[in-house]
Amino acid sequence: MASAIFHFSTIEVNLDTGIDIQDITGDLNRLIARSGIENGTVNACVTGSTGSLTTIEYEPGVVQDLKDAINRIAPRELDYAHELAWHDGNGHSHVQAALLGPSIALPIRKGRLKLGTWQQVVVINHDNRARKRPIEVTLMGV
Repeated sequence: MASAIFHFSTIEVNLDTGIDIQDITGDLNRLIARSGIENGTVNACVTGSTGSLTTIEYEPGVVQDLKDAINRIAPRELDYAHELAWHDGNGHSHVQAALLGPSIALPIRKGRLKLGTWQQVVVINHDNRARKRPIEVTLMGV
């Protein structure tokens, strides 16, 4: 029986003022290739309370549709209680990120992410300023 492999890494992504969405599928697949894992799981978590991870078809129309949907759910123009305490203009950013979530778990099969034909992993900056987003990645498998 093969021994389990655990691999830990960080991806850093420079993102513009939110909502900015960037494809990290290639980065994750490169980490998987270096780890030697053929079958297992990748867990990724963006650190910071105004970033999120999800999967989409990373093409301009879907990217814009997702941005529009996020802005309809938690628009910048609303009053947020966060503003009363911090006055930093990013109450919407925290709500948007919390609704999408900071982490994702995906299968690794045959040494690559097991995704649909049109499915990519994306990191999103919701903040009202540009950010360098660290994404903590844990790979587990054989």
